[in-house]
Amino acid sequence: MIYEAHVKGMTARHPDVPAPLRGTFAGLANPKVIDHLHDIGVTAIELLPIHAFFDDRHLVQKGLRNYWGYNTVGFFAPAPRYLSPGADIDEFRTMVHKLHEAGIEVILDVVYNHTAEGNETGPTLSMRGIDNASYYILADDPRHYFDTTGCGNTLNLPHPRVQQMVMDSLRYWVETCHVDGFRFDLGTALGRNRDHFDPGSVFFDTLRQDPVLAGVKMIVEPWDLGTDGYRLGGFPPGCAEWNGAYRDGTRAYWRGEDGATPDLSRSLLGWADLFKHHRRKSWASVNFVTAHDGFTLADLYAYDEKHNEANGEDNQDGHDDNRSWNCGVEGPTDDEEILDLRDRMRRNLMATLLLSQGTPMILMGDEVGRTQDGNNNAYCQDNELNWMRWTDQNPRDAEFAAFVATVTALRRGYPELRQADFLHGQPVDEQGTRNVLWLRPDGIPMSEDDWHDPIVKVVGLLYSNSNGRRLLILLNAHHEPVEFQLPGDDTAASWTTLLRTDQGGSAQVGEVHAAGNAPDIPGRSLIVLQGWRA
Repeated sequence: MIYEAHVKGMTARHPDVPAPLRGTFAGLANPKVIDHLHDIGVTAIELLPIHAFFDDRHLVQKGLRNYWGYNTVGFFAPAPRYLSPGADIDEFRTMVHKLHEAGIEVILDVVYNHTAEGNETGPTLSMRGIDNASYYILADDPRHYFDTTGCGNTLNLPHPRVQQMVMDSLRYWVETCHVDGFRFDLGTALGRNRDHFDPGSVFFDTLRQDPVLAGVKMIVEPWDLGTDGYRLGGFPPGCAEWNGAYRDGTRAYWRGEDGATPDLSRSLLGWADLFKHHRRKSWASVNFVTAHDGFTLADLYAYDEKHNEANGEDNQDGHDDNRSWNCGVEGPTDDEEILDLRDRMRRNLMATLLLSQGTPMILMGDEVGRTQDGNNNAYCQDNELNWMRWTDQNPRDAEFAAFVATVTALRRGYPELRQADFLHGQPVDEQGTRNVLWLRPDGIPMSEDDWHDPIVKVVGLLYSNSNGRRLLILLNAHHEPVEFQLPGDDTAASWTTLLRTDQGGSAQVGEVHAAGNAPDIPGRSLIVLQGWRA
């Protein structure tokens, strides 16, 4: 389970981290911070860019900063702002070592698609002054840049010296600093030859054959701003991909949109139609419902609209298609019924994420209700809007953190939920029992017509394995309860409730239902049950 985090944001407000170390690599290595990650089941932390970067001129003029760090200027050095006073690269290496001791891998979000030099009006800091025409892709008019990144320039990865620089950088962070993998920002740009994207480009071919890098985790953001830039599912074996279709499909389903159930089913089973090619495995789909770019999970169910006024762009920046729902009131409220509904909705989405095939990724602070006050593009907010809140958590958020830990433990305990191979209903025993089966509320397997019915919003996913264990996930996106016929006969003798999202606590978990019964699935809720073959 990946945890996307920001070095400063993670500890800037942590009461147990000494003040000089807050917001640094040393702060992130604090035992209390690591204990929190361990408690909620994190196995890998993905850090927003830590390579040396600059603040953009237009942000400085507004009194803002580049908080996210996607403005690299040095690919071999850590950002000084994340080092404690007098520290050097050894502070980063020590952090990696301590995380490894806790069983947590370190993945770096890296920006090899552009640099902080920007377009032709930007500063000359490094590569532009050394060899502009080699390091950058130039436009037809060489006074300008060919830009597929939206940041003013695009690195010329096909050039052998640029390729060497990037590969040397990657090897440095693996061999010298012992990181476990990389997430490539705007990955489509790395495989381009101007307008043409090639998954067999020199960059990706070099990654796959390099003896140092071939064994580390590689995750790509499968889009850029160029022609035909959205390439989800189009990257070569060995690469995992941020699955934006997963985010959109699961958000749409739990918002109750018509016709969203087919994408929910793809999401729960790892989007095989996108990723099952060239012997790729289900882990290639990095599933997420929130990330640094967009609403937090708490804000997703507190705001219908973005509120980015603090960014100084007249609320014109950030996505408009958020598939969010404020549950009846825009922003903060004291209405207990609305707060209960918001809690249920975030439990639904988080449970769906953690129960899906593929690699789950959660956003820093989602487990404790972190809010950005409706800002869905907080890239320039280096303040409490972005920082993790460690103290003064309300009981609802503490309860939600416990819920996250419960679901991650469930995922660890049931291999059915984390299969490497894609599941297509293959037989698992001599009786022809299929490893996965989709069910209607009346207990009958879903038909082709059911999948094409836009108003179908209640489904059951039945897992079966060869030792007779059955796992049943029931999902109801309707606002009203629906009876669901539990499988009986030779499927299972009885069913025991393992998880439910309609309540925050553990009430009714452990409840036993006889096979063939039809208990209610409450509106807007998810239930997981376990059975054994009769």
